[in-house]
Amino acid sequence: MINTSNFDEHKTLEHLKHYLPAQAALKDFVHHNTLHAFQSKEFHKALWEASVIFGYRTYIGIDEFRERYHKGMISPAILDRVIDAHFSTVSEKENWKEKLLQKQYNKHIHSRLNQFYDLWKLQYKVNLPKVVHPLLFRLLAAYLDQGIADWKFPSLKDDFLDSLRDLEQNGYISLFKAKRARRILLENKKKVADLLAIVVGDEAYFEQYLFEQQFNHPGWSGFVSVVEHKPKTLFDERKISLQELIYFELLLEIDALDHKFGEMWKPLMIQNEGAVIQDLFGEVPYHEIKTVLQLWQEALEWSYFDSVLSGILLSSKKLVETKHPSFQGLFCIDDREYSLRRHIEALSPTAQTFGTPGYFGIEFYFQPENGKFLTLACPANIDPKYIIKEVNRKKNIQKDPHFHQSTHKAHWGGLISGTLGFWSAMKLLFNLFRPSISPLTVHSFQHADKQAGLQIDFTGEQEEGRNIGFKPVEMANRVEKVLKSIGLTQDFVPIVYLVGHGGSSVNNTYYAGYDCGACAGRPGAVNARVFAYMANKKEVRDILQQNGLNIPQTTCFVGAMHDTTRDEIEFYDEEKIPKKLQALHQKNEAIFKEALMRNALERSYRFENINSAASLHKVHHKVKKRSISLFEPRPEWNHTDNALCIIGRKSLYDKLYLDKRPFLNSYDYTQDENGELLHSILSATIPVCGGINLEYYFSTVDQQKLGAGTKLPHNVVGLFGLNTGVDGDLRTGLPSQMIEIHEPVRILFVIEQFPEVIDNVISKDKSLKEWVHNEWVLLTAIHPETKKIYRFSEQRFSEYTPVNKSLKRMTDEQAQLDVINKKEPALMVN
Repeated sequence: MINTSNFDEHKTLEHLKHYLPAQAALKDFVHHNTLHAFQSKEFHKALWEASVIFGYRTYIGIDEFRERYHKGMISPAILDRVIDAHFSTVSEKENWKEKLLQKQYNKHIHSRLNQFYDLWKLQYKVNLPKVVHPLLFRLLAAYLDQGIADWKFPSLKDDFLDSLRDLEQNGYISLFKAKRARRILLENKKKVADLLAIVVGDEAYFEQYLFEQQFNHPGWSGFVSVVEHKPKTLFDERKISLQELIYFELLLEIDALDHKFGEMWKPLMIQNEGAVIQDLFGEVPYHEIKTVLQLWQEALEWSYFDSVLSGILLSSKKLVETKHPSFQGLFCIDDREYSLRRHIEALSPTAQTFGTPGYFGIEFYFQPENGKFLTLACPANIDPKYIIKEVNRKKNIQKDPHFHQSTHKAHWGGLISGTLGFWSAMKLLFNLFRPSISPLTVHSFQHADKQAGLQIDFTGEQEEGRNIGFKPVEMANRVEKVLKSIGLTQDFVPIVYLVGHGGSSVNNTYYAGYDCGACAGRPGAVNARVFAYMANKKEVRDILQQNGLNIPQTTCFVGAMHDTTRDEIEFYDEEKIPKKLQALHQKNEAIFKEALMRNALERSYRFENINSAASLHKVHHKVKKRSISLFEPRPEWNHTDNALCIIGRKSLYDKLYLDKRPFLNSYDYTQDENGELLHSILSATIPVCGGINLEYYFSTVDQQKLGAGTKLPHNVVGLFGLNTGVDGDLRTGLPSQMIEIHEPVRILFVIEQFPEVIDNVISKDKSLKEWVHNEWVLLTAIHPETKKIYRFSEQRFSEYTPVNKSLKRMTDEQAQLDVINKKEPALMVN
């Protein structure tokens, strides 16, 4: 039954916002759980409800599961174990296995949305979205535009509706085709409920009508909701609210109906008083296909996880800790950094690498010299109280005459087209065969000038209520927290590298998704430089020493950044490295560059147009060309196939080949008896890595509604969003070119710590508890003393014994090829 209580506009708007996509502007592209609104419910129950209510596809198809089973990607032994865990009698188990393997199901699930708009079509012969959306979307795009339009919105008043009123009063052409909607807008006396009374009639249906209306364009509605609450997602801020969007859309619907029928038409649910409307959020009935999909999904996931956990048991028994590292490096936990670390450690077995979120625990806004805006350089949920400014920039930003503002003017535009246009065509043709870095390229090393200075020390200056720079004690607190969290508190070597990461690409609207998520979708270069500066500062080391953390004066921290698309590295402030360490740095630099070439080779196995049998230099050159090709939709595979987050010491995964699937966060349980450091780590890694994992999951299983489809026909809207073609809703989720080879499984967290400590940490944090207890992320504990595995399920830990007792052993290169070609889950490397 539909809710018959009085309509509460505020409550309805908050309810609606909860379910809308929460994707910010392109510059702030941060991965998140696409179905965050359902996160308060158990994972499989939530997926079933989301599919019935909104028509989402939340699993791959049953036939796809069966195909994986027959190919060996789903283990028969694991499938039996999953069935055993859910059913008790032999007959039940046999019956359900028969259903999984043989029974045919009607795969189509009807959404509860579009009941009202179907009534409009049936009874009034009018397709309201088709009539209303073109004007609505163009006005929204023009109002929110960030500089791509030739002309600015002609009237920018206090908010969206005030701007429209001014436009309507002073424009030569009305926004409306009939008189009533125009009158209502200008008089400004009616509320949303009044307009719903005109359109719908029966108050009992108001809320569900708004859900249906806004979910006909969830991209636009979700973006407006984000702008309302986070206006700084737009550099050129605009004041707009979801309530204003709804108000204007209802006016356009009234106008469309008035234009067709005059003002005497009856509201929808008065005209169709006997119509049966199914309650959008009414009870979702059970169907056995839900259980079938759940069992298959768990079997797919644990066919991989079981072999990983088996490998961890084998690996952790054989590690001999490095006593005298040749150098130490702190890398982002990003799954793309794992493979680089693996190659570095293979080339230099005494090198010691660590993983920590790539903003290195330093939260601030960054402002390039001559930059008009502050850019966030830490997780998106943080509002820093600090600003780091770039000063004395040496490198000028590249410019291209083709993008000069004069090209938009009638006479200059014609002149430029007739002159530069010819050379532009030639340049485009040349770029087919010889791609090169140009002003069109989003180049990670151009995010900040290597030769410029940074204003890191606080000297009393403030801007917008934020300190410019940090005080020594503030620096020490951040350095100490990071070093303790990864267990690096002693045995410091002469050079410690801080390696951020970013990505380069061209003609890529998802460029921010290739940079560091911990830096709000930006390269981590500045963060690496800032941490190195802080850790090298004498006042900071004096404070750290007083706190019991003694960093030798002979140790030098060096900032760097890894371009994950091109597999190149840039080191910062090299002139500040002591002369006696210069030779060592050059030796280490050679190791980094060799490791990067090997990493490029490993990545090339997935690129069909690269001959991986060529020399390392040729393969690396091809990979770099790929990143700047105007016609390459896949500059890299980014987080594709992410499936693990390992939190612990290197002993958990040494000699274990995990492809590019894990996020790695270093953690030493011996320095964290009560779990305080673990809580800090999990507070960042679970929402960040879980968000990445689930956005890849849902974009893979439903490319059209939860993903973005192919990026090839995407167009940029106002420099803040994307749509397909020349009009339509904003696209949310990820395009097919980022998920085509992704295996949709939930992420498994593997933590080296006592189960009771982990349980205590999670139980005290409401947010973490929701993620873990509802199994949106999966969790296992490795007992640090007994090495036994404990799986968290049904809100408690219980011992887990892997089905696999051994793994294939092979060379690193053989392992890479075997995983990529045959999808082997986990391998031991000799």
